[in-house]
Amino acid sequence: MRSLINLILAFATLAFAVQPVMAQSILRDAETEALLDDMAAPLVEAAGLAPGNVDMVLINDPSINAFVAGGQAVYIHAGLIDAADSANEVQGVIAHELGHITGGHIVRFNEGASAATNISILSLLLGVGAALAGAGDAAFGVFQAGQRAALGKFLAFSRVQESAADAAGAQYLSDAGISGRGSLAFFGKLQNQSRRYGYNQDPDSEFNRTHPLSSQRISRLREVYVVDPAWDTPNDPDIERRFKRAKAKLYGYLTEPKRTLQAYPETDTGVPARYARAYAYHKSALIDKAMAETDALLALDPNDPYFLELQGQVLLESGRPTEALVPLRRSTELSGHHPLIASIFGHALIATEDEANHPEAEQVLRTAVGRDRRNPFAWYQLGVVYAAKGDLPRARLASAEQQVMTRRYTDALRSAQFAEAGLEEGTADWLRAQDIGLQARAELEKIRERN
Repeated sequence: MRSLINLILAFATLAFAVQPVMAQSILRDAETEALLDDMAAPLVEAAGLAPGNVDMVLINDPSINAFVAGGQAVYIHAGLIDAADSANEVQGVIAHELGHITGGHIVRFNEGASAATNISILSLLLGVGAALAGAGDAAFGVFQAGQRAALGKFLAFSRVQESAADAAGAQYLSDAGISGRGSLAFFGKLQNQSRRYGYNQDPDSEFNRTHPLSSQRISRLREVYVVDPAWDTPNDPDIERRFKRAKAKLYGYLTEPKRTLQAYPETDTGVPARYARAYAYHKSALIDKAMAETDALLALDPNDPYFLELQGQVLLESGRPTEALVPLRRSTELSGHHPLIASIFGHALIATEDEANHPEAEQVLRTAVGRDRRNPFAWYQLGVVYAAKGDLPRARLASAEQQVMTRRYTDALRSAQFAEAGLEEGTADWLRAQDIGLQARAELEKIRERN
């Protein structure tokens, strides 16, 4: 019986292993999102997809990875941005992932998974039969062989998709007039990393890898890229400049201050270094030093909305919300009322604890969620404003919006029901409360079915 249990557990492990991995933590920053969108725009167009309909999503994960997981979204790990030396390298990755989208590879994922699962089920049944007959070792051998066959079939399916995405990505880079130099450089970097950590690069060892980085694969890409008219096209200098800023900003935000100051010493007075150090000092509660960096940035360009946002953020999070209003209001205006920046401005207005600022906060936050509903922080702040003015149904509706986005479906259902009961029937807010209630119920039912 113990052998049978072990076999079932082993099968469950394989079934889990072939499921797509979903990200848990999304990083949102107005400047970085604008950069990624601009980097992807010509590639999205080359791929024949509608401009603006493909989302670039940044994931808080230090590993070097990017993936698609259904729909028209490319998920990029923070570790990939950190590992890349240029925007052109990241564009090569984006082009590859767009190849997965246009190839319908996520839709076809079940084809490969189903074939692998069928082999595993058959080996499981044969193994159970052997176990019941008293041949425990033979049972384990049968299942182990079946598991390897299943994994091999699934990974072979995956490698075919990777090759197709390589070809499509190379075509999109070419059509967009973007050089494949960055793509090759990044793949070469990953291959060197694999060697450094002890992976053999012969074809047999590639069998157990979902993203094979064999020399043959890179050679095939090189043959395509070097003859392409875009091969010698210079990288876009503005995109590269913005990439260095965003990369440093991300590094300063995510990395321990000590490491940040080592990577970006005070002797470096460039914009990326000042960006990174501002976050490092802020995280270390060295507010005067953080403000000195933001002042130096604003001396270079007093109308840069992202420099103003950073200064406002430092002031707000240091307990000086009233002082933060000036740079954040200006940043909101200069950014065209970007929803993420506006939500920070709305938060600062509320944090002053001056009720005279609440009407402006409500207007700013309503505009923010109207343009970007996927912003739980803005919904939370809007709920605070509604609660302060005694509008509890709309406060609970704002809570429901936030809760359903953060997968707190039971709380979302309760908040939506409370809001629906207190809102005027037939209004837009009343209908929205009904929609959230239905969504929360559907998600709770899915959870019950899985369990």
